[in-house]
Amino acid sequence: MVFTQTDLAAKQLGLLHELAPKAAIIAVLGDPNQPELELELRDIEAAGRAIGRQILIVKAASEREFNAAFATVVQAHAGALLVRGSPLFLTRRRQLVALAVRHALLASYTSRDYAEVGGLMSYGPSITDAYRRVGIYVGRILKGAKPADLPVEMATKFDLVINLATAKAIDLDNSADAAGAR
Repeated sequence: MVFTQTDLAAKQLGLLHELAPKAAIIAVLGDPNQPELELELRDIEAAGRAIGRQILIVKAASEREFNAAFATVVQAHAGALLVRGSPLFLTRRRQLVALAVRHALLASYTSRDYAEVGGLMSYGPSITDAYRRVGIYVGRILKGAKPADLPVEMATKFDLVINLATAKAIDLDNSADAAGAR
C-alpha cells in the first residue's frame, strides 16, 4: 500500500489556497530526511505557479530547527503554511500546531492527527481505510497468495478535516483577509 502520492501535494496546496485565497506567499515546511520531499516540492512549486502564488520552502530536519523555520516563514510574510508529511513532524505535531497558532498562520497538514490537536485543516489518505485494505492484503497472503504477485495499491479514500473550534478561535474569515495583507 502506497500512502505517498506527489499529486496529492498539489491538491493539498489547492485546498490551502481556497482557505487563504489572498495569501500571496504560501510557505511549505518539509523534512529533508523524507525521500519523497523533493518530488513533492516540485509539484507544489508548479501548482503554486499555476495559481499565481509564490512558494517559500523551509526545511526542518530536527525539532531544534522548528523555531528557525517558523521565523523564516514569518519574516517572509507568508500568509499560509503547508506542512508536509514526516514521522518527525507527526510525533511533534502538538509543537508544530502551537507554533502555527502562535504565529497566526493558516496551516494545513497531511494527517487528521494534526487537526485533532488543534491544527486548522488536514487533507490526506484515510488511515482507517488503509488499515482495512492492509487487512485484505494480509488475508490474501494467509490464503496462499505470494506477496510479490499482489498489486501495489494507491490510497483511494482521503479525509478532509477542518477543526471548527480552531477556525472560530482564529476568526477564519478575518484571518484569511489578514493573510492577504501579509
